[in-house]
Amino acid sequence: MDFKDTPEEAVFRTEVRAFIEEEAPKRERGGEAAALMEAFAKGQEWFKKLAERGWIAPAWPKEYGGGGMTVMQQFIFNEEMALHRAPRPLHLIIGLGMAGPTLIVHGTEDQRKRFLPSMLSGDEIWCQGYSEPGAGSDLASLSTRAARDGDDYVINGQKIWTTFAHQAKWMILLTRTDPEAPKHKGISYFIVEMKSPGITVRPLVNMTGTHEFNEVFMDNVRVPKDNLIGEENRGWYAAVTTLDFERSSIGSAVGMGQTVEELVDYAREHTGDHTSTLETDSMLRYELADRYVETQVGRMLSYRVASLQNRGLIPNYEASALKLFSTEANQRIAKTGVRILGLYGQLDRGSAWAPLKGRLCYTFLRSVAYTIEGGTSEIQRNIIAQRGLGLPRD
Repeated sequence: MDFKDTPEEAVFRTEVRAFIEEEAPKRERGGEAAALMEAFAKGQEWFKKLAERGWIAPAWPKEYGGGGMTVMQQFIFNEEMALHRAPRPLHLIIGLGMAGPTLIVHGTEDQRKRFLPSMLSGDEIWCQGYSEPGAGSDLASLSTRAARDGDDYVINGQKIWTTFAHQAKWMILLTRTDPEAPKHKGISYFIVEMKSPGITVRPLVNMTGTHEFNEVFMDNVRVPKDNLIGEENRGWYAAVTTLDFERSSIGSAVGMGQTVEELVDYAREHTGDHTSTLETDSMLRYELADRYVETQVGRMLSYRVASLQNRGLIPNYEASALKLFSTEANQRIAKTGVRILGLYGQLDRGSAWAPLKGRLCYTFLRSVAYTIEGGTSEIQRNIIAQRGLGLPRD
């Protein structure tokens, strides 16, 4: 690929960079309540400014309030946002990145008019009802049932690892409507209001002590037939839709590089300090060099995916290779980080003694999930083997 921007892309990059530098809230240091509240207020103002330009949902068509960006414009936008560490509305990611694109392609006009504006404004948070205790990597084996009853469907079953379910107003839900059909058929896709009678949400607190995941139980939950997305028994095909085809993960690649650079700076500034083991463990210098090289490899893999998309090709095993490499590299970076900090690397956020405000301890613990969520490393390796190398199924 050509690493240089075209003249048009260079103009767009300059526009995005200038906008971020002028309008994005600066990262606040310190954890005082007043400072945090001020940062939150600035963040809300920032999101409104993004929305005015259609940049809250850069991949959506302009007629639905999005940016209507090309693949390369999305790539440039995401790269500049990551380079400048500009805040992104992560609490809206399921609505903006999954539910919205699905409704744009498969929803009715009434569904689009009802739900898309509130996704863009952030007034309504969404969650995703996909995984089940017995259907994770093999999602098509899901057993949650929906049975037609007059103008409603009655749903019974359980979902797990449901991010933001405790905050969400709506869920996009996969259920089985024809148990006799092959597993990828007979699945239907619904919009479910989370305050419906019969829904119980229980928290799943991870080992970082944070609560983002939940398990959701559905006991005779009634959902209007108008909340069916697409055709009955063809929900699997709607569920795999993603309008935002920009899957380069450039933000992750840039973020990994920034973390390694922070570790290098910290190690240099604390040479001989009891909060750094660099002086007593000479191998850490080589380890840091390895981590930096890996961040550049991740960036090149991101460029590869973006280049394929820009040529109208579908990145298949290439996207899996990127996901596999990046998530495992994130784990290695976190491990190197806590080694540099020595025993202080065990101090989590909130400790007055924690170097780098405890970010490394949190990242080390949280990174375990990186290789599980979004398709496990084992699944990614199978995709690379079968679709990339042409190996047979085991």
